[in-house]
Amino acid sequence: MEKAARIYVAGHRGLVGSAILRKLQEQGYTNLVYRTSKELDLRDAVAVKEFFDQEKIEYVFQAAAKVGGIMANSEYPADFIRDNLMIQTNIIDNAYRHGVKKLLFLGSTCIYPKMAPQPIKEEYLLTGELEPTNDAYAIAKIAGIKMCQSYNKQYGTKYISVMPTNLYGPNDNFDLKTSHVLPALIRKFHEAKENNAPFVEVWGTGSPLREFLYSDDLADACVYLMNHYDGDEIVNIGVGKDLPIKELAEKVKSVVGYEGEIHFDTTKPDGTPRKLVDVTKLTSLGWIAPTSLDEGLKKTYTWFLENKESRVRV
Repeated sequence: MEKAARIYVAGHRGLVGSAILRKLQEQGYTNLVYRTSKELDLRDAVAVKEFFDQEKIEYVFQAAAKVGGIMANSEYPADFIRDNLMIQTNIIDNAYRHGVKKLLFLGSTCIYPKMAPQPIKEEYLLTGELEPTNDAYAIAKIAGIKMCQSYNKQYGTKYISVMPTNLYGPNDNFDLKTSHVLPALIRKFHEAKENNAPFVEVWGTGSPLREFLYSDDLADACVYLMNHYDGDEIVNIGVGKDLPIKELAEKVKSVVGYEGEIHFDTTKPDGTPRKLVDVTKLTSLGWIAPTSLDEGLKKTYTWFLENKESRVRV
């Protein structure tokens, strides 16, 4: 991508999109385009077409999505499949119709089968049943991947799809009803510390294994792949190692400085037993995640403390 290229970051206020926007600015890209959801409803096909008509976009980072944790996915599956299908269809199709040079589609590792062999290789896609708690979201993302591949095949476009592992970092969602596990833990431990609560309750048994990638590292990988990868196949983005939720909770407890106990509510679902991505393809392309989990947790908690009154959705 040329430094002055017209680059659209869809979903620029979210965890992923905001990190991509920061990374592009850091690397000297000067012609960036973005809209809030109030300014442009990406579910509105007419509005998205008018936006592309006006803005003459050359490159697209498609990071806009309706996202949430186990509770939100379980309670609002229709919202997740409908909104995500509409958003990505409008963006991908308009990118093609307006001659966009290249598009990067952000998927998720929830696209892989619930019981996929570990670590998860890209070729495991569609080889087994999905995790039922978020299958609506996963199916929407799989449709986005297939849409990119189909446009490449039929129209000769250059659309690439990346599958990030579990993410965390600045601009995450800390709403306990809709957030993912790591930001939820940060908020729970912080509030327990403030309120001198004797214990913090964590969903599930604490045994599931999860991998966590700092959002700014994901952004770095996305910009890197936009400049160095033209393949049709999906690419996993992760760190290549995981840890039990129980150990993650202990790390968050330490970073926050909470001194009470951790109680696990075993009546709540665990989700997928393990979800570690194979990053062999990514490392062979020349990229390795630079931020350790301990370092990333400290940065994220610092951001939370600085922004919880004005920016965090609580």
